[in-house]
Amino acid sequence: MNPMPWLPALAIPVALLLDRCFGEPPARVHPVVWMGRFLGLFGDRLCAMSPKAAFLGGALVWMLGAAGVAAIAVAIELAVIAGVEPWRGIGHLAVAALLVGLALKPLLAWRMLRDEVGAVEAALQRSLEEGRARLSRLVSRDTTTLSAVEVRETAIETLAENLNDSVIAPLFWFMVAGLPGAAVYRFANTADAMWGYRGRWEWAGKWAARADDALSWIPARLTGLAIVALRPALLRPLWREAALTPSPNSGWPMGAMALRLGRVLSKPGHYRLNAAGTGVVAEDISAAQRIAAGAMWVLAAAMAIGAAALRGGLGLAISGSLGAVGGGAP
Repeated sequence: MNPMPWLPALAIPVALLLDRCFGEPPARVHPVVWMGRFLGLFGDRLCAMSPKAAFLGGALVWMLGAAGVAAIAVAIELAVIAGVEPWRGIGHLAVAALLVGLALKPLLAWRMLRDEVGAVEAALQRSLEEGRARLSRLVSRDTTTLSAVEVRETAIETLAENLNDSVIAPLFWFMVAGLPGAAVYRFANTADAMWGYRGRWEWAGKWAARADDALSWIPARLTGLAIVALRPALLRPLWREAALTPSPNSGWPMGAMALRLGRVLSKPGHYRLNAAGTGVVAEDISAAQRIAAGAMWVLAAAMAIGAAALRGGLGLAISGSLGAVGGGAP
């Protein structure tokens, strides 16, 4: 039996274990930091262009960057497989899974997300000003006038939304397309975080914003459904709540979290999720962390199994096709 279909299935728990034990790698070697530096080279130039030129330039830079990170990821996967190929068997699989998991880890960030959101509540316990300041590290909105309830709401929204962006979506695309899939998604999400705004970035960042929307579409819905898993009564309300946000995707995990907690989550002037719920309290951030962790592990297990099934199914299909072409010769 060829053990290689199990490589991505084992690489996923390896990456999550590395994340749990060590957190983020240093910035100087972090691939997402390097993605950001690449994108930062072009921002001012693109925004100074005419709308049409800015759109075309932004799309071209995005495609070059995506092609670059995909090529690097392909090279890493091929190098890993070539390096351990002579071993064969279980040892071959274990070493390959460790190396691919090590490469996958920087493309997801559950521990950092969990810890940063928890730090908001810890800071808020000391003072409202400290809570606002800590939250400002996580979000782009102005936090200086937020109440304690609004600080907690925003922290929980960030946890839910980034559960998809920073964990589930990279794992989904790893399941579908291996390390290149996870790398391209992370590049797309980084580009959206840097460029996907209206105003100055309206045209230069439009391609990046739409690409992120497309790549996040399925994972965001899986994340929302996993958060409300085993609670069928919440499925119909989730569809309603998910449509309330301007983003086509963020409403799914945020709406699901609002429903699971039974709380209102809102951004004044933009949306109010689960309006029938009660106000967020101090204990809700830790509750949201537990819910998010449960959803993450359920989906990670499902994606590990799915990755093995996809690789095995493709391998069987290819083998069958070759056998048919060869007339069934041994």
